[in-house]
Amino acid sequence: MSLTSAATLATLDRTGPRRITDLAAVEGVTQPAMTALVRVMEESGLVERKGDPSDKRVTLVCLTEAGVSYVRTRRQAGVQAFERLIGELSGDEVEALVAALPALEHLAELQSQDRQAPRQ
Repeated sequence: MSLTSAATLATLDRTGPRRITDLAAVEGVTQPAMTALVRVMEESGLVERKGDPSDKRVTLVCLTEAGVSYVRTRRQAGVQAFERLIGELSGDEVEALVAALPALEHLAELQSQDRQAPRQ
């Protein structure tokens, strides 16, 4: 799976259903490229398109159960990989990581805010 596909699935998991144009802006790709990507993920059973109940003209891209499962499995694999690597660090290196956690959490919040902000 491409990085853009994985990132798009993670965005949908984090933010809920989105328009293709919104997904394209968040992921930094063109609308036609996102449309093609969504079509492939739809054929794979990871996403589906549904009408927006608040605006019948709008179609939203939503994760399927398979998509949710894929995102969670991938996330858990990442956690396990970091756990293994952290286990190889010295005590001082682990302490340095723990001390850096507040700054890293703030960076993650800033990234999340930036990815959700509409692009002009």
